[in-house]
Amino acid sequence: MSNWYMLTLTGEDQPGIVARVTQALFERNMNLGEASMLRLGGNFTIMMMVSGEMDAAALKQSLQEVSAALGLSLHVDPMQGGLHRHVPPNLMVRVSGADQPGIVAKVTGVLADAGFNILDLESDVAGRADRPVYIMQIAGIATTPLESLEQALDGLRTQGIDVNISPVEMLVG
Repeated sequence: MSNWYMLTLTGEDQPGIVARVTQALFERNMNLGEASMLRLGGNFTIMMMVSGEMDAAALKQSLQEVSAALGLSLHVDPMQGGLHRHVPPNLMVRVSGADQPGIVAKVTGVLADAGFNILDLESDVAGRADRPVYIMQIAGIATTPLESLEQALDGLRTQGIDVNISPVEMLVG
């Protein structure tokens, strides 16, 4: 029986992080499940589901050398996991507006109250330093009709937040 873990590593971006971490996992007979690896503000972060026969303490100990050599912070959490559990989004929300405190909380709160489940969220700040514009893209899933979600988002639009929601066209094959 395999144990599942959420492995999180963060640190300053540099070439070779993915190669060295995945090689270390391979050498320990660990299998990768879903993963997200990206650069944020000059730092690189990895979140990946891994499975294998090691317990959490042994896995963390076995990865200490590679994480220390790369200057990465390492965190290992036991979790319920498995393959083929990915849920594809059926809706995409695009947000832009003057950067303001609480913009993410406002948008995600309205979406949550309307029954929208966030699967992926990416954001950035564009514009000039004196006039920043917040940009966010959210992929998610909802069984709520699109019209109901549109109505729920209307209150944000009156606050100067441009919010657009559209169905995701998915090709399978």
